Amino acid sequence: MISDPFFYVVAVPAVILYGLSKGGFGGVAILSMPLLSLAISPIQAAAIMLPVLMVQDVVTVWSYRRTWDPATLLHLAPGAFAGIVAGYLFASHVSEPAVRIIVGVIAVAFCLDRWLRPPPSGDGRPQNWPSGTILGTLCGYTSFVIHVGGPPFNMYAMPRGLPRDVFVGSAALFFAAVNLVKVTPFIALGQLTVGNLATAATLFPLAVLANMGGIWLVRRVPTGLFYRIIYILTFIVGCVLLAGGVRAVL
Repeated sequence: MISDPFFYVVAVPAVILYGLSKGGFGGVAILSMPLLSLAISPIQAAAIMLPVLMVQDVVTVWSYRRTWDPATLLHLAPGAFAGIVAGYLFASHVSEPAVRIIVGVIAVAFCLDRWLRPPPSGDGRPQNWPSGTILGTLCGYTSFVIHVGGPPFNMYAMPRGLPRDVFVGSAALFFAAVNLVKVTPFIALGQLTVGNLATAATLFPLAVLANMGGIWLVRRVPTGLFYRIIYILTFIVGCVLLAGGVRAVL
């Protein structure tokens, strides 16, 4: 178990940001892994955060258990599973900066396309297997490698025109399943040690409180404003990922 006080100095804001993200404000957790990496290695940080995220998943899934879209999850699930497998098998061959640049470019382009072109008529785009599979794969891969699967999910789910609570509930159920599947690869990598699990357990109470705070805030934001916030957060996350990836390469 980690006893270094500095770890907890950076872990507290990181867990709070993850809680707000799990509550519905997807994207605000972009700083969590960099914060934790100031105190420990990125691999250990990801291993410690996985149980924390799974505890938050339980809270969010229960809160939105009646509002989720099966079709959206069905179209994303096969690709997500493939992405997790690819993350486990090939993460060592694809650098983290490269992953950040790829996701950053796609997220920024997605938001610019949405803002610069007239919105589509009707209630939203129909479900689409090719885009669902591609974005699902990207979502699973980036979630495994850097715990940032939100932008690819948003890119697929937001154009579907889902109501606010259905969007949040679908994201909650999707990432709960993704994180559950990630357990086996993390065990195979030898990262879910007794020490890491004990460290994660000390963060559980804060994780639950932060998550409930995020849910409370989301339910008080009108649907239109909520989607505008999510687009802005996705764009900011994309810029941060892109800038961080380019800086690491240079």
